[in-house]
Amino acid sequence: MNKRLSFFVLALMLGFLQGTFSPVRAADLTPEGKFADSAVKEKSPLINDINRNVWQFSESRFQEVKSSKFISDLLEKEGFHVFRDIPDMPTAFIARYGSGSPVIGITAEYDALPGLNQKAGIAREDPDPARVNGHGCAHSALGAGSVGAALAVKEWLKDKPGKGTVVLLGTPGEESGYGKIHMLRRKCFDGIDVVLSWHPMDLNHAWGRRALGVHNVQFKFTGTAAHAGGAPEKGRSAVDAAELTNIGVNYLREHVSSQTRMHFAWLDSGPKAPNVVPAHAALFYYIRTPNVKDGRETLDRMIDIARGAALMTHTKMEYEIVGGTYDFMPNPIIIKVLSDAFMETGGPKFEEEEFKIARQFLDILPADKRAEAIAAGALHDGVAPEEFAKRPLSVQVEPYSPFDNNLITVSFDLGDISHLIPTAQIYIATGPPHTGLHTWQQAAMAGTSIGDKAAQSAARAIALASIRLYLNPSLVAKAKEELKKTEKEKYRSLFPESVKPLPVN
Repeated sequence: MNKRLSFFVLALMLGFLQGTFSPVRAADLTPEGKFADSAVKEKSPLINDINRNVWQFSESRFQEVKSSKFISDLLEKEGFHVFRDIPDMPTAFIARYGSGSPVIGITAEYDALPGLNQKAGIAREDPDPARVNGHGCAHSALGAGSVGAALAVKEWLKDKPGKGTVVLLGTPGEESGYGKIHMLRRKCFDGIDVVLSWHPMDLNHAWGRRALGVHNVQFKFTGTAAHAGGAPEKGRSAVDAAELTNIGVNYLREHVSSQTRMHFAWLDSGPKAPNVVPAHAALFYYIRTPNVKDGRETLDRMIDIARGAALMTHTKMEYEIVGGTYDFMPNPIIIKVLSDAFMETGGPKFEEEEFKIARQFLDILPADKRAEAIAAGALHDGVAPEEFAKRPLSVQVEPYSPFDNNLITVSFDLGDISHLIPTAQIYIATGPPHTGLHTWQQAAMAGTSIGDKAAQSAARAIALASIRLYLNPSLVAKAKEELKKTEKEKYRSLFPESVKPLPVN
């Protein structure tokens, strides 16, 4: 039995014995919890409007013109000071309210993915011809929940001048665009003491696990074209060099850490005619590692492999490091505050309307995956499998465990922020287990009341955590000290200065 499953079983047993899994009732909320719950309830129409409108706009990375304007205009009307003039990033913005410290930053994403233009609530592939993108990672709900939290915090700060500041960071281009890193380099995170965030998922929990960092590198090979039949001796194949590079990297896989991931795509595979010795070829590699040191070492070895391939084929090799992000490092003090707030305010308040939608998406899963999804959800929520099959959306919150040291093998641009500012993130169900992110199914569900309710849940938890940090600023100081002890070397961006925020090609 793996560690995660063991934890679930233990939590399940304790839940039945002690009532851990029973829903949080309004009467159980602390005064601050009641405030957050009430403020989010009051702002829920605005939260829902953001989710539905941004979902409909469905704009891909760094092209979120309508989404950014809709959200920033709303914040301005609600009394925030909005700053939009961020160099090279017209769809980024910073919205501030309050004065004094702590200064709590809340990140909001709103970019969609190319394709995935599925119609809302339809449990079969049915693209909407009016759109070309879709919220297959539910960033429409993500942005809505973060804004909802900022609006609730504003209500708390309204009659407390000097007690703290809330900053909503409109961070475009998360999907392979590394928008937060570009904003970090433009000093948008300067002066922020703590960063709080959330992300759509299929269960509810505070994420205390580290995620992999990533280095992105492109290799370009130039050879000599020739007729492959008539004069092959005159040709020098760039494709041969690229293929030898791939072979070398495959042999390298045995000699890197077990958590390291290396994957690639062909950017240029040469001419389509087989009787031409190809004079050009190009590769794009991602190198995911548990820390920056491992990433740099693996990158250097990969560059040497590409050099060797060029020597063997008498071709020329050029490489360009086009970006990357540090591993995500949740701050244990801040994640505990956010987790406790999430446990108190509870998971999404799904009702029969949402369960009915979710059942349709559960039913289209293959039988074995459907059974796994029901088992995972039932175990997490502490209910019988047949009960979860009727209500296949997670509503219970898994508490933070400081003993869960497993890595999550993905990368995201919050990683760099977490090495400079104490950072925490929670995950909230926006679909049944095993329906997956970056899918048309997720896009379809995000544009329904499932996305609305998940966003409201995020707003409650992040708002309550923020209020507790304002009331206990010493926790912020301790979190900063913890970060100093953890960091082994000075932060240095993996992005070359020449790289600009670019839309999807």
